[in-house]
Amino acid sequence: MDVNIRRPAKEDERELHEFFQLVIMDTFLKEGIAHLTEDIDEEIHSKKQYLKMDIESNGENRYFLIAEVKGKIVGSIEYGPPSELILLNSNTEYQSLMEVGTVFVHPDFQQKGLGNSLLNEMYVVLAEKGMKEFCLDSGYVRAQKVWKKKFGEPEYVLKDFWDKGFDHMIWRIALSSLR
Repeated sequence: MDVNIRRPAKEDERELHEFFQLVIMDTFLKEGIAHLTEDIDEEIHSKKQYLKMDIESNGENRYFLIAEVKGKIVGSIEYGPPSELILLNSNTEYQSLMEVGTVFVHPDFQQKGLGNSLLNEMYVVLAEKGMKEFCLDSGYVRAQKVWKKKFGEPEYVLKDFWDKGFDHMIWRIALSSLR
């Protein structure tokens, strides 16, 4: 698979909005929570806002990378300041870190290494900017399995945070541990 990973441009905004909607709807469906339409709308809106922050600040306030295959956007990843959820539940211990998020892969391209390619590219960006560690969180059961396999047990587990059996997890990851 010939993948091109690059920064988004203003011209990518519409396609990225459609991409966010597709991936978020698919994720909620696979998680068995597709009925939470307000949460879906909120998640889509937040990703659009993050993208807008990136484009308007040229990557200073948020920083995205996107993956394309044959000119079609099939993946995204970004970093920015930690969410309020992370700050509140880590006793602001993570406020000096950047949060890596919006690791989205088109349903047709999942389980093919695209997410790892995006992560590896983001590790390089973070290291080049002098960062030594970052944080990451997830409330999605399927994603949590991936993150546990990749990064080990999370620093924080917010038991039944979303509903009974739906925990929220927060990781702190040193870039040096990834080499």
